[in-house]
Amino acid sequence: MYNRRFLLAFALIPLVAAPLRAQTTGDPFIEQMTWTEIRDAMAAGKTKVIVPIGGTEQNGPHMVMGKHNYVITFAAGRMASQLGDALVAPTVAWVPEGSYEREGFGDKPGVITNPSPSYNNLLEAAARSLESHGFTEIIFIADSGGDQAGMDEVAVRLNTEWEGGTPKIFALTDYYQKGQEYSRAWLQAAYGYDMETIGSHAGITDTSAVMYVFAAGVRNDRRFRFGGRPDAGVTGDPTLATPEIGRVVVNFKVVAAMQQYQALKAPPRRARGG
Repeated sequence: MYNRRFLLAFALIPLVAAPLRAQTTGDPFIEQMTWTEIRDAMAAGKTKVIVPIGGTEQNGPHMVMGKHNYVITFAAGRMASQLGDALVAPTVAWVPEGSYEREGFGDKPGVITNPSPSYNNLLEAAARSLESHGFTEIIFIADSGGDQAGMDEVAVRLNTEWEGGTPKIFALTDYYQKGQEYSRAWLQAAYGYDMETIGSHAGITDTSAVMYVFAAGVRNDRRFRFGGRPDAGVTGDPTLATPEIGRVVVNFKVVAAMQQYQALKAPPRRARGG
């Protein structure tokens, strides 16, 4: 099973092997622009907008709470560059993080959870604001598993409401789902790491991605296998993380999102004989 996934994932690497450049004030981030610059960019054809969705959660003793925000913002900038006609909205850091008191996660200081329907309402308000100013495509991407359902629900509901009009929302859940699948299969095939070693939270993939996009967000002297203690909030072995692995992990996320976007944009195939 994993050999097949690895072949698919490995085949994508040449498409994204070039290093992703660091984001600067010259990039299309709305919060770094004036309203007249946004107006002029839209008049010049930049009528798509990416809404990055991150989170504020514990990531063990070795990694900052804003892990998802750094990674998703970087990825959104890269996607905007590839699209060529998109801007990037401010990153959403207030998302569902499970129970307020969930042991090992919600009980850690600094975790902020914004459960649905509040989270869905936030995304809806953002989408309606952007649509009201003339953006014709609103693209949701989210870096955490808990973000996906609400993002998808808002897209379905508003697309139904706006059916027949110009605005369209794309909830690119493959950024997270397929991106994660590609990364894990590649690590298993290329390095021989099993799932226990890779981990599902604050392990190799998460730590590597942050090392790549925001090196200061990882405390290297606090990286321990499984976090070093039972209540650390870490699965997997972050000591094996590297920026080079992070580059591939982030690339897989971007590739998966772009593939889904292109598939959703493609015209429906005509039935044979039609």
